[in-house]
Amino acid sequence: MSTHTVLVLYGSQTGTAQDTAERIGRQAQRRRMRVRVEALDSYNVANLISESLVVFVCATTGQGDPPDNMKKFWRFLFRKSLPADSLCRLDCAVLGLGDSSYPKFNFVAKKLHKRLLQLGANMLLPVGLADDQHDLGPDGVIDPWLISFWQKTLSLYPPPAGLAPLREEEKLPPRYVFHFLDEVPDKQTEHLQTPENKAPPTPLQPFPARVVFNQRVTHPSHFQDVRHIEFDITGSNIQYGAGDVVMMRPCNAAEDVEQFCQLLKLDPECYFTLTPTDSSTVAVPARLPQPCSVRFLVEQFLDISAVPRRSFFELLATFATNELEREKLLEFSSAQGQDALHSYCNRPRRTALEQHPNRIQILLAVVEYKSMLLKPRKGLCSSWLASLDPSKGDVYVPLWVKKGSLSFPQDPDTPVIMVGPGTGVAPFRSAIQERAAQGKMANVLFFGCRSESKDFYCQSEWEEKVQAGQMILVTAFSRDQVRLN
Repeated sequence: MSTHTVLVLYGSQTGTAQDTAERIGRQAQRRRMRVRVEALDSYNVANLISESLVVFVCATTGQGDPPDNMKKFWRFLFRKSLPADSLCRLDCAVLGLGDSSYPKFNFVAKKLHKRLLQLGANMLLPVGLADDQHDLGPDGVIDPWLISFWQKTLSLYPPPAGLAPLREEEKLPPRYVFHFLDEVPDKQTEHLQTPENKAPPTPLQPFPARVVFNQRVTHPSHFQDVRHIEFDITGSNIQYGAGDVVMMRPCNAAEDVEQFCQLLKLDPECYFTLTPTDSSTVAVPARLPQPCSVRFLVEQFLDISAVPRRSFFELLATFATNELEREKLLEFSSAQGQDALHSYCNRPRRTALEQHPNRIQILLAVVEYKSMLLKPRKGLCSSWLASLDPSKGDVYVPLWVKKGSLSFPQDPDTPVIMVGPGTGVAPFRSAIQERAAQGKMANVLFFGCRSESKDFYCQSEWEEKVQAGQMILVTAFSRDQVRLN
């Protein structure tokens, strides 16, 4: 193993940047380099001055904002008090992941690249700007950028003489070890706990909110099942405003957990402990109980209904014993094979807040769609939430709230035009409620859906507010149009 170490730091909102960072980490291992892969906010940024080689992989969220897991790093790096030569001994590169259909395309990566230069860092190559709109997706930029990166890096940090890189088909050493237990321990740790402190809930400590209302709001004959769901957050210390985002941690359906365990020949009642193989490996998540049952792991932690990322197939290919299967897995792990992968399975997304004291209300479209697979695919979170029935006993959902990006003028006389078709009207419902309560009546809402009788969400509420002079409503119903011969 080389004495050279590469540090890969990522800022990721949906997991794509993290997946790319871990891919770079595996490539470094194959080139016989020591590697550490960490989220930017879990890394002690004060140590950056002593690093020699760092790769930054970061996404851009919202209106050009950094992801949640790099915000502390972001604030520190942009301190005006930092000397201009702080990072003069650092070799680094920046890879951004974005979507050019948004105005602030890869804003975070561009700004980070510029700031690192201001602090004296030596940039190994130009900033990489991966684009979802590329014909091959982000990999259309990532793949050639990585080729250039490794060419430059290995010229500066060559591997030990006589030590060839590991081939792609060779397995990398494991990062964690499962220790399966012969005896079944007490199960007191495997349940959702209410946080003991009074701090607002976080991803690591969500609040178990009780479901108090779950009702379909679309007509039974309508193709889309859309739900109005309400949660009791009394005692949670959650503070939120119109348009903030509620984040939830769903569970996999019991039947899917059973099927998953059967396919992989796993005993769901078997218990295990999980330990990292060395100090450079990221620690086991604190919220994973130790010991833990296979059932609890699959039900609460593994996203078994997600569309696998290309790295999944890349790793799986190293275990394939059938050559044809291995070739197919490698195709799915390539940029050119993403169209073939997506013809098997598609992807959708999530939900926003509306305002009531000690209540969180959401408008949720249940995701279900067909692909080349025989079994229809279902959205994990939406299907799980739709299945919860508060009339059959207390049901709790782990949740926390994330600050949204909606903002409105302070002047009460400034008109606000809102366009929210379908379930996209949800954040504007809370905004109009809040503005009306503040005496701000200059609200105009454009709402569209398929049919006035089947999916006109919040119809009675809009009509009441129109009559009260609190808003102007403009509607369009695409399937109710009069057709002329």
